[in-house]
Amino acid sequence: MEPADGHPTIQHCMRSFEPYLAANRRTEKPVIHVSLNPHPDDVLTDEQLAAIGQEYMEKMGYGNQPYIIYRHEDIGRPHIHIVSLRIDGQGKKINDYKEWQRSTSVCRELERKYHLLPAEKQERRESLPLAVVDYHKGDIRHQIAGVVKPVMQGYKFQSIKEFKALLGLFHVTVEETRKTIDGKTCHGLVYAATDEKGDRVGVAIKSSKIGKSVGYAALQKKFFKSKQWLVKQPIPEGTKEAIAMALKQDTRQGFLQELTGKGITAMLYENAAGVIYGVTYIDHTSRTVFKGSALGKEYSASVINRQYGVVLPGKEEEVPVLHPTEPETKEPGLVEGLLDIFSPESYPYLGEDLTQSPYGKKKKRKRKGPYLG
Repeated sequence: MEPADGHPTIQHCMRSFEPYLAANRRTEKPVIHVSLNPHPDDVLTDEQLAAIGQEYMEKMGYGNQPYIIYRHEDIGRPHIHIVSLRIDGQGKKINDYKEWQRSTSVCRELERKYHLLPAEKQERRESLPLAVVDYHKGDIRHQIAGVVKPVMQGYKFQSIKEFKALLGLFHVTVEETRKTIDGKTCHGLVYAATDEKGDRVGVAIKSSKIGKSVGYAALQKKFFKSKQWLVKQPIPEGTKEAIAMALKQDTRQGFLQELTGKGITAMLYENAAGVIYGVTYIDHTSRTVFKGSALGKEYSASVINRQYGVVLPGKEEEVPVLHPTEPETKEPGLVEGLLDIFSPESYPYLGEDLTQSPYGKKKKRKRKGPYLG
């Protein structure tokens, strides 16, 4: 039944799915979730996005199914998510044989019809936003989502420190949280905006409010995949050469500016005495984050400290590190008031995969749908 105001809620939409789910409780993965992302240069109206979504579902054989088309801008540009069911009105499972290949073919066809930029000529990954988060503008959750999602997708990093350094470029910080429930320790993440000095401002946002793709489990998986990738793909020699050339600059500012001109950001960590005890490099060309020692001793914090920091008497070869196994800083109050961080949502967020069926056990996370552009 339609709501009185004519604007259906997520609850109304989910109830329209219930008869289909009840007709077949045996199918392991009854829900389909597709994300269609036109190129940023493709300017489309809501009506055009809806038409593309409807035509996509028709061509994929889901035209007679109940489905939701949801317009989203969490990655800094308009795109749509489509959620539907693989079970028809008679309880039969819709054929999904070679669905991925068919979907790709349909997307290419729609690109030609609507004169969109072809995805095959573009990298199929989200580009970084052009603007940093500005907490004065409000709507912090969507601003932060527009940073952390493409960063998670497009860059390679192996630790929370490296991830945090990368987010800091866009005035975002992240912190791991822990909560013990029935003797079991659960982990989570919260994100927050920062000001020009890197200090946290505004309220913290639970990762669950942004999406599972930027949650604790996804981050650990990202660390593992990045480590595997870096084993097979060593840091480019060009990156090392660029840093070596920058180290010939007489001043710290000159060093940093030289690297910036080569598409590399260097994050220097120093203590109250002015001793540089750590360095993280962000190579925007290869989209890789790594600590200085990963390149070799000649690129490490000790070398940079001798060049641009403060060398303590008798410590020329070994730079003292204060509490090296602990985070450099911890923003006070970042996790205060978030005791419900691990509480489940009543209904799934349509910007993410639907991983829980109203009938039956929890389903495995589905693979993301194909991208349109």
